[in-house]
Amino acid sequence: MEIDELRKLAGIGNAATMTAYQGSNISMTGTEKAEIQRKNKIEPGTQDWFKLWFSRPYLTGEKPI
Repeated sequence: MEIDELRKLAGIGNAATMTAYQGSNISMTGTEKAEIQRKNKIEPGTQDWFKLWFSRPYLTGEKPI
């Protein structure tokens, strides 16, 4: 591999040419789930609570609520 390609893969290099990771915002996701929890009066530790917080709709297709 070329050294420039290795640097790019490692995240080392010129900041102007690098693109930032645009992943999910955990804070926003948590805030949305907490709002749903309050709106539906879901108590922590219940089956609905676990389904809301730990479902994987993109992986399994399961609906959180």
